[in-house]
Amino acid sequence: METESEPYVRLASLRQLHQVMADMNTARSLADTLQSVADGVVGALGYEMAAVNLVRQDGDLVVAAFSGNSAAESLITGRVGSRDSWDRRLGMGEQWGDLVFIPHTEGWVLDDDDVPQWYTDGPAPRFEDEWHPSDRLFAPMYTPGVQGGSSGELLGVISVDRPRNGRRPGAWGREALQMYAFQAAIAISNARLRANMQRALVRLERDQQALRASEESFRQAFEYAPSGMAIAEMGGDQHGRILRTNDALCRLLGRPASAMRRYSFSDLVHPEDIGTLLRTSAEGGRAELRLGRRDGSYVWVSLRNSVVADAADGPRFLLTHVEDIEERKRRELQLAHRASHDSLTGLPNSAELRSRLSSRLCRRQAQPGVLESLDAAYGHPAFDAPTGHGFDFAQAGEAFDGFDHHVHTIAPEDGRDDGTKGLAVLFCDLDGFKSINDRFGHNAGDAVLIEVARRLSRGVRDGDTVARLGGDEFVILADGLGKADAQDLAVRLRNEIIQPIRAEGRAVRVGASFGIGWAHCGMTADEVLKSADERMYVEKRSRPKQHRRAG
Repeated sequence: METESEPYVRLASLRQLHQVMADMNTARSLADTLQSVADGVVGALGYEMAAVNLVRQDGDLVVAAFSGNSAAESLITGRVGSRDSWDRRLGMGEQWGDLVFIPHTEGWVLDDDDVPQWYTDGPAPRFEDEWHPSDRLFAPMYTPGVQGGSSGELLGVISVDRPRNGRRPGAWGREALQMYAFQAAIAISNARLRANMQRALVRLERDQQALRASEESFRQAFEYAPSGMAIAEMGGDQHGRILRTNDALCRLLGRPASAMRRYSFSDLVHPEDIGTLLRTSAEGGRAELRLGRRDGSYVWVSLRNSVVADAADGPRFLLTHVEDIEERKRRELQLAHRASHDSLTGLPNSAELRSRLSSRLCRRQAQPGVLESLDAAYGHPAFDAPTGHGFDFAQAGEAFDGFDHHVHTIAPEDGRDDGTKGLAVLFCDLDGFKSINDRFGHNAGDAVLIEVARRLSRGVRDGDTVARLGGDEFVILADGLGKADAQDLAVRLRNEIIQPIRAEGRAVRVGASFGIGWAHCGMTADEVLKSADERMYVEKRSRPKQHRRAG
């Protein structure tokens, strides 16, 4: 066709081009369409080789079809060139309309880029318009409806090599290749559309088949699931009532399916976890909580909800997946206990002690206007900034608690026992412990610490905290004590500690010095502990050395 001038195109050539166009637009698949495009360039436009480089979703171009040379086809088909390299090629050389021609005098700079390419051997050109083996000619293909380079979306690029007449294409040949690329873009776009439609039809058919089999599939999945499953009512007076359970859930809770239908999950959940259950959303909600077994025990489970709906009525049922996490929870609790408790004595450690103490204290920050109201009510400034010292919080407790919902910790006044109950902090330091370590070794010392921890724990009330601060120092937090109560507690604990202790086959004794401090809001945990520690040293120094340790 290239040898023919525009006014004298042979009818056979037009028929051949028409047939190529028809083949492109009637191919059965996208792959066949791409191959038809490549074959048409060789068969109808008169080039020795052609490649169709298709833009992928990531923007790079892959050699999707090749025609004219089987060796070159096996070499580069399927290989990918980066978009940056292609943009560089399409932005250089000579612009022949939408075509890009890069003569061999410029193309040598592209020899090392990542665009797949082939090389043909041949002599150097003998005249000006003869095709050189290193000449490159590209026909970009743009989305249908847009003809013209920069304004359209690049769909792919047709690469051609050496016209059969050995000459660079003239005006007619260039226009023919450009028009062919435009029609090829339409054919490729249509092929993609057909492929998408075919995939959509396949998906639709699969969905219909799945819909027809869904009830049986769901029944099988539900009944034979290895973890617990339940279906519950959604909405109405019976919201949450269990309608159906699988065998795994019945085994987990030790309850028959007939009995499960009398409950909702709120009936089975541990009382402490009811808030967690209520906060769990119906759709996609997750929670970790405890469910009651038939024998009265509880098991930790992971509960996950999803909504079963239909197109007509909307959400209808709640599908709940219940997974046994008892073992994991046990490990987590063990790890948490190790992190917050002393490894030797099993008592809360220093960090846990400070956490428990801090949870009872606040810095007494009030909302704007509250302090002024308290000043007016009680006739003196409510706070000695920044800690609030000097304010009678016992008197103003109700007014203060009303705005921050915190039960404030107060302390008995120094110098007298006015009946005020507070949070006593007993700082205990063992006397004579170092000599046991030095004389009998650390194993004996450890045995003493373990026994002291046991005696302290045995001597306090349920709810009190006994913690090991470190070394031979212990701290007791005892809430609701007056001054006399705290002093009595210290005496009783000291009397327990000084009793002989069996360690490494011998009886040893240690003494104990106690300092009693009082926690109140406005203090930090460290300030409270420091206060009790200082009182302990005052008490230790006030006793004769020979009386600090009995025996």
